[in-house]
Amino acid sequence: MKSIFVKPPLVLVTCLLLAIAALVSGRPREPQERVDEKFETRCGWFSNQTPANASLHDRDGIWTIGVQGGYQAEGNNRWPFFKPRQWVVTNVHYGYGCACLRLRVNRETHAVIEIKSSRARPLAACRRDRSLPKWGVEESH
Repeated sequence: MKSIFVKPPLVLVTCLLLAIAALVSGRPREPQERVDEKFETRCGWFSNQTPANASLHDRDGIWTIGVQGGYQAEGNNRWPFFKPRQWVVTNVHYGYGCACLRLRVNRETHAVIEIKSSRARPLAACRRDRSLPKWGVEESH
């Protein structure tokens, strides 16, 4: 009768490989990889000043949605639709408006990862919000 024994070095190597695999798969994400997995609603000034350049300016800062020739968030086809009275034209048909967007973001880089949905708001809503930067308010001298 033959008995089958696994050589101790093989068992040791297998255990080490399993331990390394567990550590690698459970490693913390690098800072550039940290992304909030949940969607959140952020409201503020939606800016599209030139082609493919878009951002949202809210109480926490500027969130990059797209950069011409570079980064573009997923869901760019979900930008808010603005009626003429909700949009301030600053460059041909480019400009800014007030909006709320449902987003996934990278809090460290302030990049928008994905847009789930969006809705335009009256300009007055953002102009009244003291937590937002002043935008498009003409100053008299």
